[in-house]
Amino acid sequence: MNSENSQTKWGQFIPLAIVFFFWGFVAASNDILIPVFKTAFNLTQGESQLVSLAFYIAYTVGSLIYMGISVLIKEDIVNKIGYKNGLSLGLAISALGTLLFYPAANTGSFPLMLSGLFIVALGFSLQQTVANPLAIALGPISTGSQRLTMAGGINNLGTTIGPLIVSFAIFGTNTNGSTNMSIESVKIPYLILGLAFLLVAILLKFSSIPERPATILEVADETATAKKSALQYPQLVLGMIAIFLYVGVEVSTASNLPAYMETHLGFLTHEVAPYISLYWASLMIGRWTGAVEAFTNDISLRKILRFLAPYLAFGVFLAVNAIAKHDLTPFYVYGLIILVLIAADIASKGNPARMLLIFSTLGILALLIGMFTHGMVSVYAITSVGLFCSTLWPCIFTLAVSGLGKNTSQGSSFLIMMIMGGGIISWLQGFISETIGIQNSYIVGVLCFAYLAFYAWKVSGILKSQGINFDSKIAGGH
Repeated sequence: MNSENSQTKWGQFIPLAIVFFFWGFVAASNDILIPVFKTAFNLTQGESQLVSLAFYIAYTVGSLIYMGISVLIKEDIVNKIGYKNGLSLGLAISALGTLLFYPAANTGSFPLMLSGLFIVALGFSLQQTVANPLAIALGPISTGSQRLTMAGGINNLGTTIGPLIVSFAIFGTNTNGSTNMSIESVKIPYLILGLAFLLVAILLKFSSIPERPATILEVADETATAKKSALQYPQLVLGMIAIFLYVGVEVSTASNLPAYMETHLGFLTHEVAPYISLYWASLMIGRWTGAVEAFTNDISLRKILRFLAPYLAFGVFLAVNAIAKHDLTPFYVYGLIILVLIAADIASKGNPARMLLIFSTLGILALLIGMFTHGMVSVYAITSVGLFCSTLWPCIFTLAVSGLGKNTSQGSSFLIMMIMGGGIISWLQGFISETIGIQNSYIVGVLCFAYLAFYAWKVSGILKSQGINFDSKIAGGH
């Protein structure tokens, strides 16, 4: 075991985690911008959704630009400029995007607002390409997916508090839900956000994060070292499909829940909000639980934290909704469902392939219960999908880039491109629901989870044939 890389490097990981927080903060805040823009610019519901489209499509465009430039300079961009410089450049691009909010607000231009959001997400695309494999590399491979899970938990802290802060910044203490205020109220929060991007870019530039960290070991056989492209690795190609479907099922499960609750259970639109909040909080609950192994090597402490971490995250959800003056009574029973998550986490034994298989199977079970039951049981079942989606991104990402060596950042870029699945699968489920009904349309999510379970089984064999076994607690990187 390499002693230098046998523990998580917290001094490097903590500044990196701030970047993950930004992604969640901005992505969730878009839900606040949609009704504001809809009123201010007199948009249809379809036109207001261009906010989400502009944001998510930028990830794909960013990845294509990344690959195009890499081909032109005949070298992977991040390998050339370094990981730390790549992060700082991504943050600077995002900061440029926030500057557009100022002229956009002053001139009342919706296209300029969308351009600003697009450029912010373009910067995020580069940041994600660098930060995901970097989180895995800052410590032993055996806890790489747990570090990525922890970073995801910090991302979800951003999704939980981002909308509250942006809503307060735009609406002040106005709590009646009105969006009839000047569009100019948007520019100050986003200029402050741009300043935060620049400050973190400078912090990262002077941090101890390595420019060229040791990534997961290149496969030690002659055929592997001859590979010129990340696409020559089957674990990556199958992993790209997995990321597309994972982001798809995660986003579409939440985005179709309000329609189900309104049409089948008679909820009013504003009454659905706490349940959507619970769904995204479920991702945080699961990620805080899954990150326990990256915290400590003490087995007995891990056992305590495994029970403590999820209920601490659940407490954050309850506190946020108490501040928002929502009735908490319907949510206490959810504490029992969290026990299923804890049991699944213990059964996975920290192996990302086993965790992916167990959690995908539970995702299928949760959606089937949601489809074939009624009332609040179905709502809790669908909401619990958030628990079982929580650790899938780090599991898939870790498995997909394992063994890529010098092709890791290129492979990461391919995976980031597949985030577009969030928009496409959501649209597909909505389209299908018009024919078979909103409750039955969750069959789309079942099929997504079925592929993820298949990938978990298939990739284990692929990686073992390349000499990579996650059941061996190895320290990685050299």
